[in-house]
Amino acid sequence: MEADYSRIWPYAIAGLAVLLIYRRFRRSFGRQPMRPVRMWIRIALLILLGCSLLPSAFKSGQFLIAELGGALAGLALGFWGARHTRYATYEGRLHYVPHTYTGVAVSLLFIGRLVYRFVEWYSQNGALGGAAAASRGMPPPMVRSPLTVALIFVVVGYYVCYYAMVLWKSKRISPEDLEAVPAPTAVPG
Repeated sequence: MEADYSRIWPYAIAGLAVLLIYRRFRRSFGRQPMRPVRMWIRIALLILLGCSLLPSAFKSGQFLIAELGGALAGLALGFWGARHTRYATYEGRLHYVPHTYTGVAVSLLFIGRLVYRFVEWYSQNGALGGAAAASRGMPPPMVRSPLTVALIFVVVGYYVCYYAMVLWKSKRISPEDLEAVPAPTAVPG
């Protein structure tokens, strides 16, 4: 008898999603070390994601408007968030302190829409029973809705612009622009 792993995948994907969401929110708070290579890799991956969704723009004018509007909103939020990002050196390394509210707001918009789409899919297929739901396959593509596409492009535009601006500013920061970080105190012991 072979094991049926098809019932495990939704839980594995949900666990991975929770981990990624936790990591995303953790990077929205407090001092973050400058890691230019990782930032460039994220920029490249996000641009690839955006380019992979471009064919949906040719489905209708709604998708094109959603993609352009989402990208412009994301770029504006990314620029605004980068302008409010602070820089500090800590233990000889440059760190940045992201504007918490902007990053959290963009993440919550996207996560909220993603959760809504999963709940919508589950409510349509949950009452069908195991065999009928399995015969229908995986959930429908998440990008069938112009609103979902717009929010994906808000996230893509935000992080591409934000990371690019943080990298650009980190190369041009002057010593007087750095925040003072208190030196670590020794604990008597």
